[in-house]
Amino acid sequence: MPRRTRSLTAAGIAGLVLAGSAVAPATAAPTAPHARPASSDRTSIAEARRVDSVPTPKLDWYACYGYAECATVRLPLDYDRPKGATTEIALLRVKARDQQARIGSLFLNPGGPGGSGTDIALAAPYFLGDDLLDRFDIVGVDPRGVAASDNVRCFPSVKEQTRAYAGLNVAFPWTKDEEKAYLKSSKAVGTACSTTGRPLTGAMSTAEVARDMDVLRRAVGDKKLSYLGFSYGTALGQYYATMFPDRFRALVVDGVLNPEAWVGRGPARDQLQETRLRSADGAYRALREILVRCDKAGPQACSLAAGDPVASYELVAQRLRKKPVVIDDPDAGPFTVSYADFVGASLSSLYSPDGWQSIVAITEQLLAATDPGSVSPARLAEARRALGQRATQAREQQRRYDFPYNNGLETFLGVDCTDAYHPKKLADWPALSAQEDRRAPYFGRAWAWATAPCARDAWTVRDSDAWTGPFDRRTAAPVLVVGNYWDPATNYQGAVTSAKLLPNSRLLSSDNWGHTAYGTSACATDAVDAYLLRGVLPAKGTVCVGDEQPFVETPEAAGRVDAAKSALAAEGLPARGEPKRLPPVVAPLPVVGSLTVR
Repeated sequence: MPRRTRSLTAAGIAGLVLAGSAVAPATAAPTAPHARPASSDRTSIAEARRVDSVPTPKLDWYACYGYAECATVRLPLDYDRPKGATTEIALLRVKARDQQARIGSLFLNPGGPGGSGTDIALAAPYFLGDDLLDRFDIVGVDPRGVAASDNVRCFPSVKEQTRAYAGLNVAFPWTKDEEKAYLKSSKAVGTACSTTGRPLTGAMSTAEVARDMDVLRRAVGDKKLSYLGFSYGTALGQYYATMFPDRFRALVVDGVLNPEAWVGRGPARDQLQETRLRSADGAYRALREILVRCDKAGPQACSLAAGDPVASYELVAQRLRKKPVVIDDPDAGPFTVSYADFVGASLSSLYSPDGWQSIVAITEQLLAATDPGSVSPARLAEARRALGQRATQAREQQRRYDFPYNNGLETFLGVDCTDAYHPKKLADWPALSAQEDRRAPYFGRAWAWATAPCARDAWTVRDSDAWTGPFDRRTAAPVLVVGNYWDPATNYQGAVTSAKLLPNSRLLSSDNWGHTAYGTSACATDAVDAYLLRGVLPAKGTVCVGDEQPFVETPEAAGRVDAAKSALAAEGLPARGEPKRLPPVVAPLPVVGSLTVR
C-alpha cells in the first residue's frame, strides 16, 4: 500500500477533530531513546513470588505452517499454587530474518478478548514493518482458554450450547420478545460458564495472561519484554505494565481500552461496562462525521448527498424500527432485515478504513428496499441484489458457529465477566441499554447488550487473583499509547485517559478511520516501529493522518490480513519489500445479524 507520511501537532488539531477542517502538516523532532526514570515502581513482592516460583519452561519448538515454529507449555492454573493444576498454552513464532542483529522477541496480541495470538504472529510478515521482521522473533501466545491452548468450554455438547444461545441470534434485542429471549439465553450462558466452564473460567482473567506472558518472556530468553497489543490487547499490555513495571523494554498499545473503565472501580462497579468505556460514543461520532462529510462532498463524490445524509440514515432507522423489511433476492432467497441488522451492519463497516463506502451503500439500498415505490424497478433490483450478497456472506460466516464446538463467545465472556464488575441484576439490562441508546444513538444498545451474561446474578465465578489496579504505576520504560480519533470500538478518549494514568507514557494520536491505527499511514506505522526498534518516542503532540479519508481520492486501501492459518500457510512467507496489509485485529464487535460481515 502506498503510504503518505503526514503528521500534525496537537495545537492545530482541535478544529480537525470537531469539524474535519484541513490543518497544515507540521513537524517536530522525535524524543531521544528513553532512559530509566530517576524513580520508577518495581514489581511487587507478591507478583514476583507468583511468577518467579515457576521454573523457566523449556520450549520444544517444531516447524509448523511452512515458515513458523510452534510449541506448547503447561503453566499453573493458579499462580498461588505453582505445583498444582496446570493448563496448556500454545505459542507460535516467526524467527527474525537477521539473527545476527536480533534484538529479542516481540510479543503480539490481536485483541478480543479471545483473539488468537498464534494467528496474528503467523500473519505478522504481512503487516509488520520489514525492519521489525528483520530484528525480532515474532511471538504469539494463545491466551488461556483460546484457540490452540486448552479450550474453555461452558457446555458439554454443541446441542446444549445451541439451545442456550438461541436468544442471542440477533444483532441486539429490540422488541420485548427479543429482550425476553436474550435475557433467558444470557442467564443460561452465565450459569453454564460458572459451573461447567470451571475451573478455566475462574482462571482466565487478564492478570493470569499477563503472568503467563512474564513466564514465557523468560522462556524465550528475553530479560525484558517487547510487546505490541491491539484493541483488548491494550488492556493486557497495560496490565503487564502495571503488574511488572520494571520488566519490559518497549510496550505499545494501539486502539486503547482504559483499564480503570474496563474493570469498574468504586461506585462505577455497578454501571454497565459500556457506560464506562463509551465505545458507542466513538461509533456514533464516526458515523455522524461520515454523513456530514458526505453532505459537504456533494452528490458527485457521495450519492447520498442528493438529500440530507444524516436525515436519510435516520429515515431508514425509523422505518426499520417500525417494521423489518423482507427482501426476496433470486440468489440469496428471502431474508429479513431488522433495525438491529442495519445498526449491526453499520458498526461492522466502521471497523474498516474504507467503511464509509459501505455506510453510504447500505443506507441507499435500504432507502430503496423500505420504500420500493420511490425508485425505479432497475434501481430496486440492484439494491435487493446488493443486500442479498451481503446477507449471503453474513450467513456463511455465521455457519462457523455450528460443528465443531465453537467457544468464541465463551472466550470473550471468560475474560470480560471475570475481569470486570458488571451490574448486579440481569433484569436491569433492558432499561440500562435504553439509557445507553439515548446517550449514543443507534450503537448504545448494541454495545450494552454484549455483556448481559456478565450480570452478577448470572455469572458467579470469580478469579480471586484478578488484578483490579492500580493502573498508574511509574514504569521503568515508557509506554507508547496510540489512539485513533474515529475508532468505533475503542473510543479515542480511552487512549487519552490511559496516557494520563501512566506517568511514563507518550500519546500518539491518529486521524484515521477504522479500528486501530497501525498500518493506516506511514506516520503511525513508522512511529511505532521506531519506538520498538530504538526506543525513540514520537514528539509530544504528534498527530498522524490516515491515508484513507472519506470522499477523497486516495490510493486503494490495503485490506486486513486473513489470519486463517491454512490460508497463510498456503500463501507462504512474503518477501521483504512486498506491500503491507492491515493487522488482523480481533475487535470486540458485539453484534451478529443478517447483514453483519465480520
